[in-house]
Amino acid sequence: MRVAVVGATGAVGREILKVFEQKDFPLSELRLYASPRSAGTKLPFKGEEIPVEVLPEGPLPVDIVLASAGGSLSKKLAPVWAEGGALVIDNSSAWRYDPEVPLVIPQINPEAARKHKGIIANPNCTTAILAMALWPLHRAFRATHVVVSTYQAASGAGAGGMQELLGGTRAFLEGKKPEAKVFQHPLPFNVIPHIDRFLENDYTREEMKVVWETQKIFDAPEMKISTTAVRIPTLRAHAEAATVLFERPVTPEAAREVLEKAPGVQVVDEPEKNRYPMPLTATGKWEVEVGRIRKNLAFENALDFFVVGDQLLRGAALNAVEIAELFL
Repeated sequence: MRVAVVGATGAVGREILKVFEQKDFPLSELRLYASPRSAGTKLPFKGEEIPVEVLPEGPLPVDIVLASAGGSLSKKLAPVWAEGGALVIDNSSAWRYDPEVPLVIPQINPEAARKHKGIIANPNCTTAILAMALWPLHRAFRATHVVVSTYQAASGAGAGGMQELLGGTRAFLEGKKPEAKVFQHPLPFNVIPHIDRFLENDYTREEMKVVWETQKIFDAPEMKISTTAVRIPTLRAHAEAATVLFERPVTPEAAREVLEKAPGVQVVDEPEKNRYPMPLTATGKWEVEVGRIRKNLAFENALDFFVVGDQLLRGAALNAVEIAELFL
């Protein structure tokens, strides 16, 4: 399998290489592409140093392209790569809402990937982490209404976001004022209820991504979803608190039983031992952690739960590689 990683020097691109190596993905050729300023950089892979090439304008001489280089570039070049014979797995938001492009999480809707016309979209990281926990519960008990509050890491804004958090924290502790260039306000010791731009309905685009993408992946346009997305000063794992109303009778015990059998999910739910999902424990994991599963006190036949997943892995790199695995 000849594979190209576009945006290889970014945070997600580097994670894709790690996942390839850990999975021992069968590669006959690996091409790494990035912007001209990154050309000549060498990235480690299986004991070797792979040089990064400047991304050309035309088709790429590979079978699969994993793209993590931004929406505008993918919008322009993904059709070119696909017309040149490559299957494009795109991590940006450029193609997620196109009805002709499958939006895929392999544990949920792998059959949708088979209907591709050259491009497959990877969901937003926030959606992917929630969906891993919500899907098995929806399949068992039929979710009708979902209310989610997110606690999103700096990594959602890429390597620059993580660097700004670390540098700003250092500045704060030295008595200096942290700068805000990546985020709307300084992130250290702060929470910012603003991710992406605001839309006409007063929700941000990040919040609406969860609505649009969950409905598309689940093939459930009737599902009612509302989200509040918040940036918090953690590095790379997103946390989400969900309240879900179900059509069928459900109990916390039944939900735990379903989730314990779900692929890509780890139940961490022993509050008496102070064990519950946290960014510190979920970072670096391929599974999402789910816990704090309990009966909702405000609504009948509803549950609350807390889910945490590594934004760069489950929310991006790992999902993209697992899509590629569907075609091995």
